[in-house]
Amino acid sequence: MADNTSKSPAVQQAREAHWAKTRNLTIVVLVIWAIFALIVHLFAGGLNQISFIGFPLGYYLAVQGSLAIFVILIFVHNKMQDRIDDEAGLEG
Repeated sequence: MADNTSKSPAVQQAREAHWAKTRNLTIVVLVIWAIFALIVHLFAGGLNQISFIGFPLGYYLAVQGSLAIFVILIFVHNKMQDRIDDEAGLEG
């Protein structure tokens, strides 16, 4: 296992900054995921009086909308993590 004590303070500080940005991005993504996975579904019942393409609107938003958001979230997370890695000088 590598010894991190021999690293310079500048390298250690850069690693900590990279990890802080990565951690914050992960927290934001998980909060957005939780909102669309859990909270949106709580309000679906109230929207079911409205119909959209033959489906109740609550069902349509909860099922189709959540899936669309999850896919978009994957791509946005990947793009933002690439930027964080590029700022830190990491290649992947």
